[in-house]
Amino acid sequence: MSENLVVPTMAEMLAQGKQPEVLFWVGCSGSFDDRAKKITKAFVRILNRAEVSFAVLGAEESCTGDPAKRAGNEFLFQMQAMMNIEVLNAYEAKKIVTACPHCFNTLKNEYPELGGNYEVVHHTEFLKSLLDEGRLTIEGGQYKGKKITFHDPCYLGRANKIYEAPRDLIQKLDVELVEMKRSKANGLCCGAGGAQMFKDAEPGSKEINIERTEDALETQPDIIAAGCPFCNTMLTDGIKNKEKESEVKVLDIAELIANAQDL
Repeated sequence: MSENLVVPTMAEMLAQGKQPEVLFWVGCSGSFDDRAKKITKAFVRILNRAEVSFAVLGAEESCTGDPAKRAGNEFLFQMQAMMNIEVLNAYEAKKIVTACPHCFNTLKNEYPELGGNYEVVHHTEFLKSLLDEGRLTIEGGQYKGKKITFHDPCYLGRANKIYEAPRDLIQKLDVELVEMKRSKANGLCCGAGGAQMFKDAEPGSKEINIERTEDALETQPDIIAAGCPFCNTMLTDGIKNKEKESEVKVLDIAELIANAQDL
């Protein structure tokens, strides 16, 4: 099946003399990781359905520099950030939406001091605003009555205090939202933050993602909902480790909504 996804670039928009409502920052995961690409596509399908005018940077987008900064390479971070800021400012970007909390946090909180000032929203916040404005409707569809638990990404939750938007969206699906014992401000990291995603395990008796997956499985969910491509990877690995792939799915909130709407 060929997907008719409409994804204009900022360069194409500029050539037509147009300025999109939002710039969709795809991020490294959403661009290159096969699993995360599905999240990107789901989000684009929703944007197309809601008739949101958006554009991506395409090949002009580079890593925000989050992994470099967290791993201690401030110099590399600043180089990456300055390059992106030059591109964003050249296009006069005002509002940026991204499905990655790492990109979100970096663009929102780290870029201003380097000259990059934008309104930055996480995709769950943006989807919630589309709902509130009546541009998007959500019915439960295939998820009606399912039990879903939500894992708070560190950079969305504790770092930026965004807890309600993802939960509001999940509840719109007519599902049973069950909270893990450790959630919201008390949530546990999936184990991938701070550039840990890219390094080998250290000595210890248990991986963090296994511990977190156990938290999730305690709620006996049909689905573990995530709002971050890193968390998605770590929880999916945890589910494989527990040999529960056939029973429990790990899905991004954008995928839940797109699937419920049969987009």
